[in-house]
Amino acid sequence: MSRRPRVRAPELQGRAWINTGGKSLSLADLRGKCCVLDFWTFCCINCLHVLDELRELEERHADTLVIVGVHSPKFVHEAEHQAVVDAVERYGVHHPVLDDPELATWKQYAVRAWPTLVVIDPEGYVVAQHAGEGHAHALETLVSELEAAHAAKGTLRRGEGPYVPPEPEPTDLRFPGKAVRLPGSGHFLVSDTTRHQLVELDADGETVVRRIGSGERGLADGPAETARFSEPQGLLVLPSADGDGPDGLLLVADTVNHALRTYDPATGGVATVAGTGTQWWQGSPTDGAAREVALSSPWDLAWFEDRVWIAMAGVHQLWTYDPSEGTVGVAAGTTNEGLVDGPAREAWFAQPSGLSASDGQLWVADSETSAVRGVTRDEDGDLVVRTAVGTGLFDFGHRDGDAGQALLQHPLGVTALADGSVAVADTYNHALRRYDPATGAVTTLATDLREPSGAVLAGDDIVVVESARHRLTRLRLPEEAVRVDAVAHRTQRTATEVAPGKLRLDVVFQAPAGQKLDERYGPSTRLQVSATPPELLAGGGGTDTELTREVLLADGVAEGVLHVSATAASCDDDPANPYPACHVHQQDWGVPVRVTDAGTSRLPLVLAGLDPQGGAGA
Repeated sequence: MSRRPRVRAPELQGRAWINTGGKSLSLADLRGKCCVLDFWTFCCINCLHVLDELRELEERHADTLVIVGVHSPKFVHEAEHQAVVDAVERYGVHHPVLDDPELATWKQYAVRAWPTLVVIDPEGYVVAQHAGEGHAHALETLVSELEAAHAAKGTLRRGEGPYVPPEPEPTDLRFPGKAVRLPGSGHFLVSDTTRHQLVELDADGETVVRRIGSGERGLADGPAETARFSEPQGLLVLPSADGDGPDGLLLVADTVNHALRTYDPATGGVATVAGTGTQWWQGSPTDGAAREVALSSPWDLAWFEDRVWIAMAGVHQLWTYDPSEGTVGVAAGTTNEGLVDGPAREAWFAQPSGLSASDGQLWVADSETSAVRGVTRDEDGDLVVRTAVGTGLFDFGHRDGDAGQALLQHPLGVTALADGSVAVADTYNHALRRYDPATGAVTTLATDLREPSGAVLAGDDIVVVESARHRLTRLRLPEEAVRVDAVAHRTQRTATEVAPGKLRLDVVFQAPAGQKLDERYGPSTRLQVSATPPELLAGGGGTDTELTREVLLADGVAEGVLHVSATAASCDDDPANPYPACHVHQQDWGVPVRVTDAGTSRLPLVLAGLDPQGGAGA
């Protein structure tokens, strides 16, 4: 990494601290420790991936490293303090977290994307910044170097960090994700996500019949008592092999294991049927034998057109799994994050998290665009994606009425209803909504549900997974809608003011210590640029291998969002090893911009390293 003036880390500012036993922390409290600031928001699947990447790092360096989560919200609900407290427990965050609803620390460090990691040395200076995923190896190397250098210098302080775990709560379920009704018994099977188990409940939706899984995070097949899951979510009753009806075998989206598992209620056995247990990265195979192709955070499942459809939240796509052939493959989406309709393979999704099928239609809860999307066949028989409700990544709220102007807030579930409409678990609005394609109207069915994440029909009732109340809640589908005052929001992120005309995009990437760009098989970097609305760009869009790009902003378009996706591959720099380990660094930015005469003509986006033309975090 090139030498540059050392920059003192700005102070940590926010509303409250979590996981510290009530104590507020300052950078002075962290002096002597290596520190990683993790800027995250709990709606963001990439942020959840980074939480998983950091677990081993903080375990290996427990006496020298302090990871501090800085929670910087996108959605209004994420600015509620209790919601952040819940998310910290839900996702197993075992380090201090600063709740920063006003984005004060985000702005101090000039962060532009979730997730962003900032490394601070034991003397309180910023030494590196990384955006996106795939930086675990680089962080391991850097932290080890900092430990050695500051131990020799006498500025390293070993010992326990400031993390104080919360008291466990004695509830039967803990942040459950999804539920299905079991054939025959009428019991419910629930993914008990935070406890890494499945739980079978009696038909009353309350009485625990049995638990499946040991409760320890991991990936292990076998009997129900010893099998292991990692934050399971979606559940699906598979049809029988002869197609005459369900045979009782369950399919589980084992989200953090990046795998599909089966559970057989008759034997209690758990088996892995798809995924390698590792996360899919750009350039990996996108179809083939199910156990040989990596997946990325499968979140929900549905049976549609004679196969299993997978909401692949981690890569903003829909995949399919064919149980009879034992294969998986991409069905819809490009991996670009956004809201673009059209042919299925060209459409853009943004963290699809809920699926439900009805006659000829697959409904999708597209959470990051606060949208309900549909997959169906057009008049030529081709699969197409159409948006029913929602406008894009940055607009959300609670507004009923015509679907063209209705608003949701980060929905995680959809349930097809008998009349052709679809119920929507409108998660961050704490509501159950309905979209009726016959009338084109959106209504509210119920409110005062705490983070509903899915729902399942039970006769004339609908049973809602009330995730943040740790229970199933049975509701009678109402004849009339609930009247709700309309609200509309945009994300709190301040738009970057840019000058009209030419804008230089600089994606900063410095290969981590001990690594070099992998150019053995051609260019090792990739940059893709687009905009919403598309008319914002008069030139410079598209895909190329250079990480610097000059784009031309169109006259007459005052604001919009620049979508920038960057990938860089680096390998261990070891001449003695003909097959060095390689690492993929990847990030997508959605940068709100406003065109003004006083704006900047250069937009730096740090993928890894430090911007040579900027200060801390710039």
